[in-house]
Amino acid sequence: MKNRILITTLWIACLASPPLAEPLASPPHRQISVTGEGQVETAPDMATITLGVTNEAKDAGDAMAATSAAVAQMLDRLDSLGIAPRDRQTRSLSLNPIWSNRSGASSGPAKITGFVASNAVLVRVRDLENLGHIMDAVIAGGANDFNGLQFSVQDPKPLMNSARQRAVADAIAKAQLLTSAAGVTLGSVLTMAEQGGGRPVQMDMAAARSGGTPIAAGEVSIRASVSMVFAIAD
Repeated sequence: MKNRILITTLWIACLASPPLAEPLASPPHRQISVTGEGQVETAPDMATITLGVTNEAKDAGDAMAATSAAVAQMLDRLDSLGIAPRDRQTRSLSLNPIWSNRSGASSGPAKITGFVASNAVLVRVRDLENLGHIMDAVIAGGANDFNGLQFSVQDPKPLMNSARQRAVADAIAKAQLLTSAAGVTLGSVLTMAEQGGGRPVQMDMAAARSGGTPIAAGEVSIRASVSMVFAIAD
């Protein structure tokens, strides 16, 4: 009987006692986050153009045959201009019907009245001095579609690394400025991550003529961005 009373008393005492206090959470680590930008400019040494041929005919085979013949002539012209096979690549090849009365303007049914065939070839030009002449010669040789011109550099890696270095330096400078203004001391780097890869951007254009179509090569810029988190020293 005494044992029962003792056990009951202990159980009641346990219920009445306050819960154990949880351990105090450590204070949050003070830190600062910044983003740095880096940019390097250079003159381009390569251009990429997309040239093509489009032909219409009543018969699908005739449309494709005419387009294929013109593209073959265009590739022969590129050979004579010194464009290596590795710098040419077919980007698209299509054959589509041409319809009449697709809008329902008349009561008659829609009919196929012909076909249109297209073939587009991407061409890398490594000799920018002759870019205008090359474009003129290829168009004269049968190309009747032109879908853009983009300048770039053949070896962007050194420029990208330089832009990344400038981005890191920019982030450090920003962090030092902000902590100095706040009256605290900048600590060590906690995390660092690149935000996207280096990317080319067209800069101010300077017109250049080498004969043929006038081309403005301008400058290509490689940009990099990094995010960095620093500790704030105690």
